[in-house]
Amino acid sequence: MSRYPVTQVLWQRVMGNNPSRFKGDNRPVESVSWFDAVSFCNKLSELEGVESVYTINGSDVHCNWLAKGYRIPTEAEWEYSARANEAFKYSGSNEIDEVAWYDGNSGDETHPVGEKKPNAFGLYDMNGNVYEWCWDWYGSYSSDSQTDLSGPFGHSTRTRRGGGWCSIVRDARVSFRDGVSPVGCGDFQGFRILRVQ
Repeated sequence: MSRYPVTQVLWQRVMGNNPSRFKGDNRPVESVSWFDAVSFCNKLSELEGVESVYTINGSDVHCNWLAKGYRIPTEAEWEYSARANEAFKYSGSNEIDEVAWYDGNSGDETHPVGEKKPNAFGLYDMNGNVYEWCWDWYGSYSSDSQTDLSGPFGHSTRTRRGGGWCSIVRDARVSFRDGVSPVGCGDFQGFRILRVQ
């Protein structure tokens, strides 16, 4: 799992543009859709000479779970990484101001990544700054015990986690989840990548 959300400097190196409203090389890229995020992962994989994870045909996207390229996390991977084997309300602390930029301290904008305290896995900004896209379609959790849940299929929205610079405290908790259209791309929406080696 990447230490930070994808930054604008990395996005620009890979994609050649910068869609973000709040400009700054080390700020998280934002105003990106779910489709933008998976396209970025494939392009970064190609640049680094590793097998692309996604097959993209218009709005039809398939994931090759055995490929070694970059991808966005499943919701289960995101939550495991955010919790970092700890029982805090936020990723790395019970005190939101230690770990997150949210509506109470952000000044209504994103901030450079890594300025707050990391969690026990050394990951920054898992809460606040920008919401992070996950692979899964959004839906209710099953009541059955699950291991590495990959989410429901055939829904209309994709899951995002973590809250953003404009989130209220409740929406910045590790447990908070919601779903938005995969074409949605507000200035509070970014993503984080991972690679299985």
